[in-house]
Amino acid sequence: MTSMQLTWILKEFSALSPAELYAIIRLRNEVFVIEQNCIYQDADNKDQLSLHLCGWAGDELVAYTRLIPPGVSYAESAIGRVVTAPAHRKSGLGRELMQVSIKKTFQAFNTGTIKISAQVYLKKFYQSLGFEQCSEDYLEDGIPHIMMLLHK
Repeated sequence: MTSMQLTWILKEFSALSPAELYAIIRLRNEVFVIEQNCIYQDADNKDQLSLHLCGWAGDELVAYTRLIPPGVSYAESAIGRVVTAPAHRKSGLGRELMQVSIKKTFQAFNTGTIKISAQVYLKKFYQSLGFEQCSEDYLEDGIPHIMMLLHK
Protein backbone atom coordinates (compact mmCIF):
# COMPACT_ATOMS: atom_id res chain seq x y z
CA MET A 1 0.00 0.00 0.00
CA THR A 2 1.02 3.56 -0.49
CA SER A 3 2.26 5.53 2.48
CA MET A 4 0.61 8.77 1.40
CA GLN A 5 -2.97 9.57 2.33
CA LEU A 6 -5.10 9.45 -0.81
CA THR A 7 -8.63 10.60 -1.39
CA TRP A 8 -10.42 8.58 -4.09
CA ILE A 9 -13.16 10.48 -5.90
CA LEU A 10 -15.40 9.00 -8.60
CA LYS A 11 -17.37 11.44 -10.75
CA GLU A 12 -19.36 11.57 -13.94
CA PHE A 13 -17.90 13.83 -16.62
CA SER A 14 -20.54 16.52 -16.08
CA ALA A 15 -19.69 16.68 -12.35
CA LEU A 16 -15.98 17.37 -12.92
CA SER A 17 -14.91 20.94 -12.16
CA PRO A 18 -12.79 22.74 -14.73
CA ALA A 19 -9.79 22.39 -12.38
CA GLU A 20 -10.36 18.62 -12.00
CA LEU A 21 -10.74 18.14 -15.76
CA TYR A 22 -7.58 20.16 -16.37
CA ALA A 23 -5.64 18.02 -13.85
CA ILE A 24 -6.87 14.84 -15.59
CA ILE A 25 -5.92 16.07 -19.05
CA ARG A 26 -2.56 17.32 -17.80
CA LEU A 27 -1.65 13.99 -16.16
CA ARG A 28 -2.81 11.95 -19.16
CA ASN A 29 -0.78 14.17 -21.52
CA GLU A 30 2.29 14.13 -19.25
CA VAL A 31 2.43 10.33 -19.33
CA PHE A 32 0.76 9.14 -22.54
CA VAL A 33 1.96 11.87 -24.91
CA ILE A 34 5.20 13.28 -23.46
CA GLU A 35 6.73 10.41 -21.44
CA GLN A 36 5.70 7.66 -23.87
CA ASN A 37 6.48 9.89 -26.85
CA CYS A 38 3.17 8.97 -28.45
CA ILE A 39 1.13 11.35 -30.54
CA TYR A 40 -2.49 10.24 -30.37
CA GLN A 41 -6.01 11.67 -30.03
CA ASP A 42 -6.65 11.59 -26.27
CA ALA A 43 -9.97 13.40 -26.58
CA ASP A 44 -11.95 10.51 -28.09
CA ASN A 45 -15.52 11.44 -27.04
CA LYS A 46 -15.62 8.59 -24.49
CA ASP A 47 -14.90 10.83 -21.50
CA GLN A 48 -18.42 12.25 -21.56
CA LEU A 49 -19.87 8.72 -21.25
CA SER A 50 -17.45 7.48 -18.60
CA LEU A 51 -16.85 7.73 -14.88
CA HIS A 52 -13.59 9.29 -13.75
CA LEU A 53 -11.70 7.87 -10.77
CA CYS A 54 -9.20 10.31 -9.33
CA GLY A 55 -6.68 9.67 -6.59
CA TRP A 56 -5.79 12.94 -4.93
CA ALA A 57 -2.87 13.58 -2.55
CA GLY A 58 -3.99 16.95 -1.24
CA ASP A 59 -4.62 19.03 -4.35
CA GLU A 60 -2.34 16.93 -6.59
CA LEU A 61 -3.82 14.34 -8.92
CA VAL A 62 -1.49 11.34 -8.54
CA ALA A 63 -3.61 8.50 -9.98
CA TYR A 64 -6.43 8.26 -12.49
CA THR A 65 -8.53 5.81 -14.49
CA ARG A 66 -11.49 6.13 -16.79
CA LEU A 67 -14.29 3.63 -16.11
CA ILE A 68 -16.18 2.98 -19.33
CA PRO A 69 -19.68 1.50 -19.36
CA PRO A 70 -20.53 -1.58 -21.43
CA GLY A 71 -21.23 -0.81 -25.09
CA VAL A 72 -18.91 2.19 -25.42
CA SER A 73 -15.46 0.68 -26.11
CA TYR A 74 -16.43 -3.00 -25.97
CA ALA A 75 -19.50 -5.09 -25.18
CA GLU A 76 -18.03 -5.37 -21.67
CA SER A 77 -17.31 -2.56 -19.23
CA ALA A 78 -13.74 -1.28 -19.45
CA ILE A 79 -11.03 0.47 -17.51
CA GLY A 80 -8.81 2.78 -19.51
CA ARG A 81 -6.36 5.67 -19.36
CA VAL A 82 -4.72 4.00 -16.32
CA VAL A 83 -2.08 6.45 -15.12
CA THR A 84 -0.02 7.24 -12.05
CA ALA A 85 2.09 10.36 -11.69
CA PRO A 86 5.76 9.58 -12.42
CA ALA A 87 6.89 10.92 -9.01
CA HIS A 88 4.62 8.43 -7.23
CA ARG A 89 5.51 5.18 -9.00
CA LYS A 90 7.05 2.09 -7.34
CA SER A 91 4.96 2.79 -4.24
CA GLY A 92 2.09 0.35 -4.79
CA LEU A 93 -0.09 3.18 -6.05
CA GLY A 94 -0.76 1.49 -9.42
CA ARG A 95 -2.02 -1.66 -7.67
CA GLU A 96 -4.22 0.36 -5.33
CA LEU A 97 -5.53 2.38 -8.29
CA MET A 98 -6.49 -0.77 -10.17
CA GLN A 99 -8.03 -2.46 -7.11
CA VAL A 100 -10.25 0.58 -6.50
CA SER A 101 -11.01 0.84 -10.24
CA ILE A 102 -12.07 -2.81 -10.47
CA LYS A 103 -14.32 -2.54 -7.42
CA LYS A 104 -15.92 0.71 -8.64
CA THR A 105 -16.42 -0.64 -12.19
CA PHE A 106 -18.23 -3.76 -10.94
CA GLN A 107 -20.39 -1.59 -8.63
CA ALA A 108 -21.15 1.22 -11.07
CA PHE A 109 -22.08 -0.88 -14.08
CA ASN A 110 -23.43 -3.99 -12.34
CA THR A 111 -21.30 -6.04 -14.69
CA GLY A 112 -19.52 -9.37 -14.37
CA THR A 113 -16.66 -8.71 -16.79
CA ILE A 114 -14.11 -5.95 -17.34
CA LYS A 115 -12.05 -5.68 -20.54
CA ILE A 116 -8.84 -3.72 -20.87
CA SER A 117 -6.36 -2.94 -23.60
CA ALA A 118 -3.09 -3.40 -21.72
CA GLN A 119 0.43 -2.51 -22.70
CA VAL A 120 2.25 -5.82 -23.14
CA TYR A 121 4.98 -4.95 -20.64
CA LEU A 122 2.30 -4.72 -17.92
CA LYS A 123 0.84 -8.18 -18.63
CA LYS A 124 2.15 -9.76 -15.40
CA PHE A 125 0.90 -6.82 -13.33
CA TYR A 126 -2.63 -7.18 -14.71
CA GLN A 127 -2.50 -10.97 -14.40
CA SER A 128 -1.68 -10.49 -10.70
CA LEU A 129 -5.00 -8.65 -10.42
CA GLY A 130 -6.90 -11.54 -12.05
CA PHE A 131 -6.97 -10.40 -15.70
CA GLU A 132 -6.42 -13.02 -18.41
CA GLN A 133 -5.03 -12.37 -21.88
CA CYS A 134 -7.70 -12.84 -24.56
CA SER A 135 -5.98 -11.63 -27.74
CA GLU A 136 -2.73 -11.77 -29.64
CA ASP A 137 -0.38 -8.79 -29.39
CA TYR A 138 -1.36 -5.79 -31.49
CA LEU A 139 -0.08 -2.26 -31.94
CA GLU A 140 -2.08 0.63 -30.52
CA ASP A 141 -0.57 4.04 -31.25
CA GLY A 142 2.71 2.27 -32.00
CA ILE A 143 2.87 0.51 -28.60
CA PRO A 144 2.41 -3.30 -28.23
CA HIS A 145 -0.87 -4.11 -26.44
CA ILE A 146 -3.04 -7.12 -25.58
CA MET A 147 -6.70 -7.45 -24.68
CA MET A 148 -7.35 -8.81 -21.22
CA LEU A 149 -10.54 -9.85 -19.36
CA LEU A 150 -11.40 -9.99 -15.70
CA HIS A 151 -14.41 -12.00 -14.56
CA LYS A 152 -16.08 -11.23 -11.26
